[in-house]
Amino acid sequence: MPPTLGIAAFDAASPLAPWRFERRDVGPRDVQLQILYCGICHSDLHTVRGEWGPCAYPQVPGHEIVGRVTAVGGDVSRWKVGDLVGVGCMVDSCRHCVPCKDGVEQYCENGMTGTYGGVEKETGRPTQGGYSTAIVVNEDFVLRIPDNLELAAVAPLLCAGITTWSPLRQWKVGPGSRVGVVGIGGLGHMAVKLANALGAHVVVLTTSPGKAEDARRLGAHEVVVSRDKDAMKALRNSLHLIIDTVGTPHDLEAEMQLLTLDGTLVLLGGSPEPHPAPGAFTFIMKRRRLAGSLIGGIAETQEMLDFCGQHGITADIELIAAAAVNTAYERMLKSDVKYRFVIDLATLGEPTS
Repeated sequence: MPPTLGIAAFDAASPLAPWRFERRDVGPRDVQLQILYCGICHSDLHTVRGEWGPCAYPQVPGHEIVGRVTAVGGDVSRWKVGDLVGVGCMVDSCRHCVPCKDGVEQYCENGMTGTYGGVEKETGRPTQGGYSTAIVVNEDFVLRIPDNLELAAVAPLLCAGITTWSPLRQWKVGPGSRVGVVGIGGLGHMAVKLANALGAHVVVLTTSPGKAEDARRLGAHEVVVSRDKDAMKALRNSLHLIIDTVGTPHDLEAEMQLLTLDGTLVLLGGSPEPHPAPGAFTFIMKRRRLAGSLIGGIAETQEMLDFCGQHGITADIELIAAAAVNTAYERMLKSDVKYRFVIDLATLGEPTS
């Protein structure tokens, strides 16, 4: 089995540290990658700190992976050695339930296999993620990277990109759509870029007036400070879709009031505590909807990558050495990044700090 060096959590409280482990052997339909870059997602931190339930330690996080193919199984026809590819949040699913057959494997009725924190069907061992030098993945869960995009800045598209793309496509955003984006972070900045490129009028809702200039740089047409009651009142009944990326409890009632007839508020942020519930008449009087969305299927993720290639869209990143991963976690908690940390895995031989 291929020896691999990773950065792992060994418990919920200690800093991440180097860990040597083995990937499974390359099977007939497997693809082995040398990992070049891996984004740091807020869910990585929640998972390894046990905030989203029990975690199997040691745990190597990371599900925003860009790498180069170094080996393929004998039955693999879609990939060859040297291809630049990506791996996102899942590496397998049951393949036979209705969601899987419909191409939305993220909603697999038998549970998709997470890139980390899952269980490999092939070995029964815990899956380990992309803060590592290599990974072995079934060919069906490998994605082609457009060759005109900066590789490091592509990595966050495999989570932040597809997580915001999927609801934009599900609710058919295009020219004439008015889309609100709540929160300008890893997810929010991608929602602004993608909604703008789809032709929507984009309104950013933020609690921070200082983010207005950057929101417009990303593609927002309007920026509204959500604490400004007059500005929020002026925006009522005007948005077809709101993408809410905030992962802490906040006032959904105020956001729901901004929706048009048949408008939808989609929650993407995984708040560990419940939001205060909007009142019933907020839904009834305008036939409004409150929804959620989880990443995207493999075909949809490839569609998103191809769209980004056509429009030159990547994430705004800060590239870091592997040794800085724990510092990056602490900075991420303070929202001190614009807008995604990405690890250069060529530096992984150095100790973490």
